[in-house]
Amino acid sequence: MDEPNEPNERTERTDMNDLRRFAPATARNRGPILSVLERVLPEEGTLLEVGAGTGEHAAFMAPRFPGIVWQPTDPDAEARASIDAWRAHALAPNLRSALELDASSDTWPFEHVDAILAINVVHISPWTTTVGLFAGAGQRLREGGVLYLYGPYRIDGEHTAPTNVAFDESLRRRDPRWGIRDLEALEEQAAAHGLALRERVAMPANNFSLVFARA
Repeated sequence: MDEPNEPNERTERTDMNDLRRFAPATARNRGPILSVLERVLPEEGTLLEVGAGTGEHAAFMAPRFPGIVWQPTDPDAEARASIDAWRAHALAPNLRSALELDASSDTWPFEHVDAILAINVVHISPWTTTVGLFAGAGQRLREGGVLYLYGPYRIDGEHTAPTNVAFDESLRRRDPRWGIRDLEALEEQAAAHGLALRERVAMPANNFSLVFARA
């Protein structure tokens, strides 16, 4: 059955005194994402989450990886407030306060990390963000470190489901710089920065987990 994609950028707040934002897709995709991360993340180290958005994934994942220092980031101040509000509810000592990061910039908060995570970021940002993400990963990932991406992608120039066509069109209407990216273009960026695609895992709602590793 062809399921609709997950426009994770749609968030909402029901209590104005609670700074937490809620993305409906998170409750559906966090379990499948966790199942992949449990296989590919190191037992300990530092993980940088790029574009952490609402902070729900960080709050859910961090307690399940107690050996990993989980550092969420986002370029948006309101998103960072939501991330920190979720952090207060998570009570996970390894989950850090949100930091500001524009992945397309040359200024990142860490020189070296063991993993980088970007969930529903590549298609909801300009292409320069993706270029910066791979450049940053190539510079900062330790040997053997992984870059994990989650979202919809075109493969061999084609969408993987009819609903992704409509989703792609809606993204480009919102911002012409956004859109579902070609997997091959991502692999080219990875190769340019010393990374290679290690796994492609089909996920719910016509999404994929992509696991890139630094050689």
